[in-house]
Amino acid sequence: GRIPVAGGAHRPRDARGGDRRGHEDDKRLQGVRRGYMALPVIVGHKSPNERFAGAEDTLTIEALMQDGKALQSGTSHFLGQNFAKAFDVQFTNKEGKLEYVWATSWGVSTRLMGALIMAHLGNNGLATGRVLPPALAPIQAVLVPIYKGEEQMKTIVAKLDAIAAELRARGLSVKVDARDNVRSGFKFAEYELKGVPVRLAMGPRDMENGTIELVRRDTLEKQTVSQEGLVERIEGLMTEIQENIYRKALNYRESMITKVDTWEEFKQVLDDKGGFLLAHWDGTVETEVAIKEPRRPRSAAFRSTAR
Repeated sequence: GRIPVAGGAHRPRDARGGDRRGHEDDKRLQGVRRGYMALPVIVGHKSPNERFAGAEDTLTIEALMQDGKALQSGTSHFLGQNFAKAFDVQFTNKEGKLEYVWATSWGVSTRLMGALIMAHLGNNGLATGRVLPPALAPIQAVLVPIYKGEEQMKTIVAKLDAIAAELRARGLSVKVDARDNVRSGFKFAEYELKGVPVRLAMGPRDMENGTIELVRRDTLEKQTVSQEGLVERIEGLMTEIQENIYRKALNYRESMITKVDTWEEFKQVLDDKGGFLLAHWDGTVETEVAIKEPRRPRSAAFRSTAR
């Protein structure tokens, strides 16, 4: 797959630069989720009780899975000079004096692969009406021949190979599945389970009529289209599908954000619905612990403290 899994650290010259770099790292992490994974996230600061040990501030991005639970999908930390002093990491400043560095760090992990599946999962493999995001799908379009006999197979596969070559020339990742030991129906089911964004199928009648069957994995819509202009159509579909599955995930997340004003409302929503809860908090560790203990929710992120 193409999911970037990495981490990093920076050593800015001062506290302001460290804080700024931490925010820049967080924005890059957001960009990966939005632009590649079609995954909407909520951005905020971790509470002092949950921030990275030794950090002065932790920025987090939180995504909502289809089971109504949040998944921390990346963090960026401003470490101040704490680790620099612990490991004696210094630099020479403009005045020629030694000074401890102001450090930041960030990271994501293989949990992103789980997030990708859980966010776009349906009852039929990796999506009923959803799909692997085209920006990450290892196969963006699969072409399946439908034939009777070896001669038909050779003719149709040759045509599909030509179409595939045009698609690859536009930078798309495509596969012609010419296996002759499984039926076309088996192939259709296989690529639906894998979440391939677009499926194309061609039979003898399509060859005669200059058409091809096209199926979108995000909507399961099936249509017969002309072979003329097909490459441009598929190119456009990649963008359309990417935006569509992001919009579906965003709409679901928005429907699972609930504002609560009382402790009774908080408990009821947590038990009956789940998702993100917008609640008042006085900013104290005592209140945070008291809220967590009975039902073990996690304070995903906060942007401001209501007092």
